[in-house]
Amino acid sequence: MSEKPTKHTKVLIIGSGPAGYTAAVYAARAMLKPMLVAGMQPGGQLTITTDVENYPGFADVIQGPWLMEQMREQARAVGTDLVEDHIQSVNLKSKPFEAIGDGGQKYTADSIIISTGAQARWLNIDSEEKFKGFGVSACATCDGFFFKDKTVAVVGGGNAAVEEAMFLTKFASKVQLIHRRNELRAEKLLQKKLMENKKIEIIWDSVVEEVIGDEEPKNVKGLKIKNVNSNKVTELKIDGLFIAIGHDPATALFKDQLEMDNTGYLITKSDSTETNIPGVYAAGDVKDKIYRQAVTAAGMGCMAALEAEKYLASN
Repeated sequence: MSEKPTKHTKVLIIGSGPAGYTAAVYAARAMLKPMLVAGMQPGGQLTITTDVENYPGFADVIQGPWLMEQMREQARAVGTDLVEDHIQSVNLKSKPFEAIGDGGQKYTADSIIISTGAQARWLNIDSEEKFKGFGVSACATCDGFFFKDKTVAVVGGGNAAVEEAMFLTKFASKVQLIHRRNELRAEKLLQKKLMENKKIEIIWDSVVEEVIGDEEPKNVKGLKIKNVNSNKVTELKIDGLFIAIGHDPATALFKDQLEMDNTGYLITKSDSTETNIPGVYAAGDVKDKIYRQAVTAAGMGCMAALEAEKYLASN
């Protein structure tokens, strides 16, 4: 089998979500002929989000997957080379930079924009894995609708967990918020709203030990939860479980090459998307754990492309 010829580009964009696609649009319009490698989940987290009401420019509710399709087609229309591949290793010490795809395809680039995003964090227990998609979810906006007039539980204690719990009260008859501490991390205003909601009950100092359910057809029936102080295990009758314990950025690829914080988010210079290596930029959820919105990711994608353009012009 002969080796595939190396593909070279001025701008290699790794990852495809609002950040990657927007970077591609700006880089392509600057005549840089960018190449975007889409990764395992083209379109990123928005492809598992249904109703999007907060992306500017749309008076009616739009669908996440549709928005990503539109961004992808826009990137293509202005001249982006869209590649279906997944980058499995990079060498940022070489000049030009190097990246290798899953099938061994080699890419070289004069600049790189990293927009690999983040993924929801799971509890990592076997029974959770077993019922994923059958009553266990990490996205209330995607799956809340299926639990009309049912009882659901949410695990977590931050803003996301509180927001998910409140969102789920639109559908569920009862929502139980399970938190391993005795106080929430969520901002005070959200906590106040939560406490005022009659449909929500908080179960403090507790962790999920096991998800219980039927095999055929597969569905969730309940939980075993353990009180962390008394170690007492109790059973909870529920129809659905939502995990909201945070996100992990997809940055394993750049370990020991780029500066990250202690949770793995890429660090960029102030008011910039530049990483500690000139010519390498990071945009979207891969570097942003505060806002994590489609519109802020898109904004950073724009910044990264403009910075890459300036970098290439001066080199």
